[in-house]
Amino acid sequence: MAKYKLEYIWLDGYDPVSNLRGKTQIKEFKVFPKLAELPMWAFDGSSTRQAEGKSSDCILKPIAVYPDSTKKNGALVMCEVMLPGSNAPHPSNARATILDDPGAWFGFEQEYFLYKDGAPLGFPSGGGFPPPQGEYYTGVGYKNVGDLAREIVDTHLDLCLDAGINHEGINSEVAKGQWEFQIFGKGSKNAADQVWMARYLLMRLCEKYGVDVNWHCKPLGKDVDWNGSGMHTNFSTEHIREVGGKKYFEKLMAAFDKFKNEHIAVYGPDNHLRLTGLHETQSIDKFNYGVANRGASLRVSQKFIDNGYRGYLEDRRPNSQGDPYKIAGRILQTIATVPLK
Repeated sequence: MAKYKLEYIWLDGYDPVSNLRGKTQIKEFKVFPKLAELPMWAFDGSSTRQAEGKSSDCILKPIAVYPDSTKKNGALVMCEVMLPGSNAPHPSNARATILDDPGAWFGFEQEYFLYKDGAPLGFPSGGGFPPPQGEYYTGVGYKNVGDLAREIVDTHLDLCLDAGINHEGINSEVAKGQWEFQIFGKGSKNAADQVWMARYLLMRLCEKYGVDVNWHCKPLGKDVDWNGSGMHTNFSTEHIREVGGKKYFEKLMAAFDKFKNEHIAVYGPDNHLRLTGLHETQSIDKFNYGVANRGASLRVSQKFIDNGYRGYLEDRRPNSQGDPYKIAGRILQTIATVPLK
């Protein structure tokens, strides 16, 4: 029997953006534990805005387990928060509200800034701005990406791959100090679970460098010519991939237009600063779609059209601080309103 370090990770009750929390317990197993072997665990919800002090217990329910290559016998345990004394989800548990559709596929493109001493990496010390945007996107060389950022993002990628997280890729982004990773998963909750774990690993990694991850969608402000951060969400269902068709697609887009405000409500805070119609965005109060149009609310690939309106679609409105559970849940809710025939 070996002693395993089980790091239980969950989302707290802060609003409008939940914070990641984590604590570790030690348990003995013969081999790396399976999900079914992991016990539920209580925590003090009064310290995470999930309970009152007079009745503070909340319960952590493991929903995914990943190897932690930074520790001997380490395991990262993603959890849902449940109410004590029942099997009911806590009101802060957005994961529990997602429609269960094994045929749903999601791909999240998570953008973020790396910050040190109150400014993005590579910005001049003492204030001001670096040269304008242009060469930073997928850039190479010290003047474009510096030295520290590359080490962080490459190490993060390795940590995620070691954990079994399904990264599709990484790249530097349009603004200086801005980066992106992409995660894909099959099932309505799988990709969102992995995005939260990848966020956790990045934030924990950055501790040793004295660097913070800034997830805000417009950290440099609305009135400067610097891109904000999104979390473009690629999605499909079995029907969209296998059947599709122009008539179904048009009905689907009408539903996305009808529920545009409901989508914006869960696509991340302060999105009005980002969705201005500039910097590859559509205005927050409008919905449109376009083939290969990065300024549209929803981008349609030419391949989707050529394939008989079958494949995947990209919603470009979710922002970098959005909760992937809420985003996936809202997209599936809207899709469910559209008749298949």
